[in-house]
Amino acid sequence: MIKTLRRNTEISQSKEDKTLCEFATEVKQGLELHEKTLPSKYFYDKKGDALFVEIMNLPEYYLTRSELNIFQHKTDELIEGLDLQTNTYFELIELGAGDGLKTKELLKCLDTQNYKFDYFPIDISSNALQLLKKDLNTELPNVSVKTKQGDYFKVLDALKESKHPKVILFLGSNIGNMTDTEASQFIYNLGNNLNTGDKLLLGVDLMKSIDIVLPAYHDSKGITAAFNLNLLDRINTELGGDFNLNQFKHQPEYNEETGVAKSYIESTAKQIVTIKAIGKTFNFSKGEKIHTEISRKYNDALISKIIENTDFDLQTKIMDSKAYFADYILSRS
Repeated sequence: MIKTLRRNTEISQSKEDKTLCEFATEVKQGLELHEKTLPSKYFYDKKGDALFVEIMNLPEYYLTRSELNIFQHKTDELIEGLDLQTNTYFELIELGAGDGLKTKELLKCLDTQNYKFDYFPIDISSNALQLLKKDLNTELPNVSVKTKQGDYFKVLDALKESKHPKVILFLGSNIGNMTDTEASQFIYNLGNNLNTGDKLLLGVDLMKSIDIVLPAYHDSKGITAAFNLNLLDRINTELGGDFNLNQFKHQPEYNEETGVAKSYIESTAKQIVTIKAIGKTFNFSKGEKIHTEISRKYNDALISKIIENTDFDLQTKIMDSKAYFADYILSRS
């Protein structure tokens, strides 16, 4: 028993070391670029998870409310569009499940109508998955929840052996955190992990005017700023960095014509930052920016272009009551 516990501890420590090494490598690569970048996936530690939950509840952040509106009022339309049958078992797989706020609405409906399925939430944050499973065990005890922590495609590859019908949920306009080329490749890769007839429910933020979009990334309470700057805090804590957060600020931008919103961390002074785990120093000039996130907005033409070289066909488009957001249902051909 003692040997088993020691072995489990060693495995856990090994995973943590590997994750930390990947974090250090990606930070180094991003900060060495002429136009500095940091990966947005590292927003999500325990503090980042909590801040994002706050962001989703902000009056300026319309995205969550808009997609929630679809899941609350058009659940039957979603089920019909996904072509789900009560007598056919399927696997419901969510990429980047988070707190499952919207998905719970679908799960309630599926549970009430006695659909046969297992729910597989996948997330990079083990903390978010633990909280979600605890919530669902309380709220929906009849729903089978099988959490999977890690990279989407590694988990999907492991689930690929199952020949059961699959429904993939990729909500919250997470696809918008990619360039169009990356998004197309991402969806193509999804197709490689699915079988003919499997479905993808793709949630996207639609193109809108700057007065609606920009405040969603620059709220009056400064929660989004804290979320963005938490990335520097993580580097300080986990990689031995000495970023002075008082000398950096959150800086969002939005281009109405292209429909692209970007988040930056801007240096407010000329300064030098050292990161011990990397063994390097990085020079920042006043006004220099670190690109942390892209948040793409879409229309039908863009979605069609992104999926044109993939194995998916567009089946249905379901919008919220204000037509701010859309859930596209794609079928693997």
